[in-house]
Amino acid sequence: MFEWLGENWWALWLTAFLAFAVVEMITLDLFFIMLGGGALAALVADFAGADLWLQIVAFCVVSLLMIGFVRPVALAHLKKGPATQRSNIDRLIGEHAVVMEAVTSDGGLVKIGGDVWTARTASGILPAGQRVVVSAIEGATAVVSADAVEPPPAGAA
Repeated sequence: MFEWLGENWWALWLTAFLAFAVVEMITLDLFFIMLGGGALAALVADFAGADLWLQIVAFCVVSLLMIGFVRPVALAHLKKGPATQRSNIDRLIGEHAVVMEAVTSDGGLVKIGGDVWTARTASGILPAGQRVVVSAIEGATAVVSADAVEPPPAGAA
């Protein structure tokens, strides 16, 4: 086995690349894929007939260059967008909701967008049908308060 590996370093570099790719899929940090790029460079060096020490140098140099120069640019592109852009749960804060089932400090139900959430209020009771504003999200519970600007009833002019 070791004799075969000594003659076929490409298999080690290919295995290293695949392992780095799998770890990258788990971490999503753009670090291990840079090491994978170094492993691919060493694989190419092996196919070009380079000695083992030169393959290792190619792995180290390409990995360090990619971590130093490619990763920061890639991370900047991934995080591109307005700083005020909110995502996931954060985008629900400040949204209007409708009380589906009376909300108290112990619980209740509200409809935010098209989803029904468990909710609670810091004070008082909010009756069904009232319009509220989401002030925070704590776990799977929306903390709501009465909407300061109640829309006019339908049919009012």
